[in-house]
Amino acid sequence: MAETRKGEVTFKGNPIELAGPKLKAGDAAPDFKAVGAGLAFVTLAETAGKPRLFNVVPSLDTPVCNKQTKHFAEVLKELGDKVAAYTVSTDLPFAQARFCTEAQIDNIANLSDAHDHSFGEHYGVLIQGLPVPLLARSVFVVDASNKITYVEIVPEIAQEPDYEPALQALKAAAGA
Repeated sequence: MAETRKGEVTFKGNPIELAGPKLKAGDAAPDFKAVGAGLAFVTLAETAGKPRLFNVVPSLDTPVCNKQTKHFAEVLKELGDKVAAYTVSTDLPFAQARFCTEAQIDNIANLSDAHDHSFGEHYGVLIQGLPVPLLARSVFVVDASNKITYVEIVPEIAQEPDYEPALQALKAAAGA
């Protein structure tokens, strides 16, 4: 069983338990197996080649996740193809695709962790004790050599992340 951490994150003020390690800048980015477009498996190696932003949300069908993803999509436009960005949630790939189509987001790819929750477990953001698996709101920046350069696990799931430090880390990793 994966290590668990309690008290680091709350949901509407109530402490929740997270499965997996507490990652930090400087750590090697763990591998994962998520489901991308066309129901194809995607691993860390398949995202490699440029600095990446992993925008992790509980569900795109909620207002804060919706706002967070739209904000990142807007501000990432200035970096163009120097970086890659992924929204990771336990939503099914069909729901993720519908959200991006409706929101007109085409610069962030979707990764569904619904298959085996390996992203959530390996990145330490899988919420334990809920009737359905969800990921804690978080942001990871991983450089082209698969080293984590920035981590924010938002302490209150109902709140947005601190966008600016994540964007600065991504720009630094991209040399922009």
